[in-house]
Amino acid sequence: KSVIGWKNDFDELVVSNNDVVLKNIAEDLRNRLPIEAMFNSEHQAIQKIHQHPLPMIHVDAFLYDDDFVDSLCEEGKMSRSYCTECGSYKTASLEFISHSFSLMELKFLYQHVLPDLTGKVVVDVGSRLGAVLFAGYLYSSASQLYGVEMNADFCQLQEMMITKYQFNDRIKVVHADICTQASLLQKADVVVMNNVFEYFLDRQEQARAWEFIACNVRKRGSSLVTVPSLKESLSKLQVNIQLSQWVEEMELNYDVYMEKDVDREALEQIHLYKIL
Repeated sequence: KSVIGWKNDFDELVVSNNDVVLKNIAEDLRNRLPIEAMFNSEHQAIQKIHQHPLPMIHVDAFLYDDDFVDSLCEEGKMSRSYCTECGSYKTASLEFISHSFSLMELKFLYQHVLPDLTGKVVVDVGSRLGAVLFAGYLYSSASQLYGVEMNADFCQLQEMMITKYQFNDRIKVVHADICTQASLLQKADVVVMNNVFEYFLDRQEQARAWEFIACNVRKRGSSLVTVPSLKESLSKLQVNIQLSQWVEEMELNYDVYMEKDVDREALEQIHLYKIL
């Protein structure tokens, strides 16, 4: 084989080994969390999910892929549907909400959405289980990955994984409200925000947080990744943010994975912006 051939084999091996590491982390976290992957300390989010007009459950996409959910449904530990009239056979699909990216989405993020991150600083707002940080460690050359998380239970969980998998050299978790982290946001080359405020803050707090983000995520040419789109997140809020003067949306190719089990809808929720 040519040197190039060996190198490609080696790269593939490294990538699949990274997949295994991420899956091991997911398994470790599953063993430390209730099945809905939420802590009682998240009163507001739990309440919001319960108040949703259509029945909704939290299924963490990093912990549970579709096959896993299917097997849990078969065991009766989880359900994809709910009864519209108790006692009848009329059922409808439950809406699933995830506060984490799936393995597929994480790979899409680092291998197709973001540019080369050598020497760059990544900040994940509301880092929760740490999935964006761990994937960034494994799939990118980012020099520093910061997770900002205001829930102490999740910070503790992330710290356990960072220690166990020896990620301390590049990952740091900050236990704080993002609105106290101006200097960190100002030095970030990439800011990731996945479903970050809607379920955890009331509307006024959401508006304040977004205005803070828009004031501090200002490094020209840096990247902002959001789920859902900025337009959608801001449409329900009273905010003073001129999107066209702050960011430019970059077109993404959602067709990079041709395998049939790829959840294209989930990938299409991911939006990339360049800071102007």
